[in-house]
Amino acid sequence: MKKERWFVFSAILLFLPACGGRKKGETLKILTAGSLAVPFKELASIFEKDRPGLQVELESHGSRQCARMIAALGRPCDLFASADYKVVEDLLVPEKARFNIRFCTNQMVLAWRKGSPKAEGIGRSNWFDYLLKKGAILGRSDPDSDPCGYRTVMVLQLAERFYKKPGLAGKILDRAGDRYIRPKETDLLALLEAGEIDFLFIYRSVALQHGLGYLRLPPEIDLGDPSKAALYAKAEVKVRGKTPGSRIVVKGSPIQYSVTVPEGAPNRKAALAFLGFLLSPRGRAVMEKNGQACLVPALCRSLEAVPPEVRPFCKETGK
Repeated sequence: MKKERWFVFSAILLFLPACGGRKKGETLKILTAGSLAVPFKELASIFEKDRPGLQVELESHGSRQCARMIAALGRPCDLFASADYKVVEDLLVPEKARFNIRFCTNQMVLAWRKGSPKAEGIGRSNWFDYLLKKGAILGRSDPDSDPCGYRTVMVLQLAERFYKKPGLAGKILDRAGDRYIRPKETDLLALLEAGEIDFLFIYRSVALQHGLGYLRLPPEIDLGDPSKAALYAKAEVKVRGKTPGSRIVVKGSPIQYSVTVPEGAPNRKAALAFLGFLLSPRGRAVMEKNGQACLVPALCRSLEAVPPEVRPFCKETGK
């Protein structure tokens, strides 16, 4: 009996050092725009398989909300991917971010639940009439938190000019009211599925990922055509600025997503490795599969500010 007890005790002693000496896995904390949640989940899964012992923690919010979490609240973050590169420029550069890489594009579309009778017959020449019909409910995200929110307003402003319908944007926004405004565009998907809202302006990639019915808007208003940058700039929206109580004007521009590694990132080495993977052909293939065209090469204001590890994927624009 004593020999048996000694054997069990010895086995426990041998096991304990092995448990105590096991190296704790590293963590990579990533904040993303809501519209990047699906492709980044796939990217994270591949990246984790390539780096055993590493765990990627993903968290998605409106891009402006993410930037404030980093800048004002000191949220530890290794990598931040924004739906609008201007968010990084306005709220993080230069104190909280030294570089800002534009890596993919998108377009705004008008979306609805597939098969919805309220969208029957909708087209490019009459979609605005559907939004003004009695009983039609439009959801949208908060412009102060989410680029999709201010891009929704910009699309409506541009539609006024394109269709020569003065006051159209105001009429649609007044009709929509504030009841169905949410922090980020993907928060509205459950409301759409449940039939609480009928329409929303959202990115084409999100509509594809979630199997929504959607209408592709004219390039003059969908914020997806780089050749129409001067036209898009005629739309503008005021949003919260960098300091409490301040407001800044965001002008319309072709949609470009961007990514950065914030200053003080706890796991900068892994963040740069992930960034290199994102900008590589393997990473771009995941983005393209999820409906987001990539910028090849990726764009940056200054190559000198970009870490050497990812410079080969980038082209300097000077602006």
